[in-house]
Amino acid sequence: MSVADVQKEKSHDLGEEQSIWFKLTPLLKGSNPMQVVMHMCEKYGGVIPINLKDQKLWFMSDVEHFRRVLVTNADNYTKYFDGIRPIFGDSMITVDGNLWQNIRTPQQPAFHPKAFDNYFPFLVEAINAKCDRFSELAKSGETVEMVEETWTLAADMVCRALFDRKMPFNPHFVFKAVKTYTDVSSHKSIRLGRQSGELKDVSEVDPAKAVDTWLSVPEMVLGEDPLTTREHTLMAMLMKAKDDENIPDFDEKQVIDELKQYLWAGTETTALTLAWTFYIASQHEDVREKILAEAEEVYGGREPTIEDIQKLTYTKNVAQETLRMFPPIWALIRVAQEDDVIEGHEIKAGDKMVMCTYAAHHSSKYWNNPEEFDPDRFSPDRMKRRVKYSYLPFGAGKRSCIGGQFSFLEICLALPTLLKRFQPEYIGDPIQLNATVTLTPKGGLPFRITERKS
Repeated sequence: MSVADVQKEKSHDLGEEQSIWFKLTPLLKGSNPMQVVMHMCEKYGGVIPINLKDQKLWFMSDVEHFRRVLVTNADNYTKYFDGIRPIFGDSMITVDGNLWQNIRTPQQPAFHPKAFDNYFPFLVEAINAKCDRFSELAKSGETVEMVEETWTLAADMVCRALFDRKMPFNPHFVFKAVKTYTDVSSHKSIRLGRQSGELKDVSEVDPAKAVDTWLSVPEMVLGEDPLTTREHTLMAMLMKAKDDENIPDFDEKQVIDELKQYLWAGTETTALTLAWTFYIASQHEDVREKILAEAEEVYGGREPTIEDIQKLTYTKNVAQETLRMFPPIWALIRVAQEDDVIEGHEIKAGDKMVMCTYAAHHSSKYWNNPEEFDPDRFSPDRMKRRVKYSYLPFGAGKRSCIGGQFSFLEICLALPTLLKRFQPEYIGDPIQLNATVTLTPKGGLPFRITERKS
């Protein structure tokens, strides 16, 4: 069976009734599902048992319980990604144990800070291309969906910097395909159709077609000619691992799955954080002016260097506070492998632990005035007083996100560059949130862009 056939088979995971994401959808409906979650945590405490037919969930919001599951007893709790494997495949983000270690080790050097010098010029290229698009949008005056714009920018940065290739696909089309699938509530028609016997070909359903579109992207990237002869890109490391007889787990399928991981997980956090920071900047003039003032002080009118970007402390604080307010990964899910006890609750093997990072990020137990946007929370003196594990935008423990620091580099380079030239104006209704696999603005973030006078 070819790699493409293996990948296509995974589209039949769509709409599985046993998927936690599917089962949580009734709880997460409404104009602001996070308010429901916060109320539930405040009323019932840090560990809440939820029985869903033949599955038991534990909804958790206390940092000590996060520590137990993610750090001190991490080997007992494996990652849960059932129902969204068509996005990631069997990549580093979805596997555990020795296999995870064997897959992660060859990729680790690509995300060491010393590697970022190699990526920096290509990040600049992608941002300059987005500036050209914003300039055209400013001339036309049309309304744009900012999450889509920042997703396409993030995808371009990943392709150029990490894969050494221009995007060989239409990123706006792929963005819509990915969003169709990650809105797991749309899978209901697939499941019901399968149960009634009406659904003969899962590929006839829109979300499944979206998966097919997504599965075609890695092959397109692999088929694109490299931009340079760089030897220290992530792509080069993946291909080297594939050819290494000492890493039998790394075959062609593994390379494709890793590409999928980076093109989705490697773009989603950056894209959503950038989109939300544009929203914050449009609502808080002082935040935008401080970002621009800091960039002016550090590098003025010249092109920034990577050393300059590392000095943008306020800008990074803005990105961190945005991730606190709007964490893309609003919950981390793990599966207990053996029985355990947490706060007197008996955890059984097979139980699912839903750690609500959003609840911790917004809890007055850990943050003063948690609903206020305050980048200075991340100043060194205040960070010393922060409760550990109350801030988990990239997870915690050995399974924390490999690309967290790279994402901050992308954001801190793109944000002042774009704000210096353009004035993004939010023109939508009051914000509502949509909580499925990631936390997104319901209906998107509509903006109008104008070019600033120099």
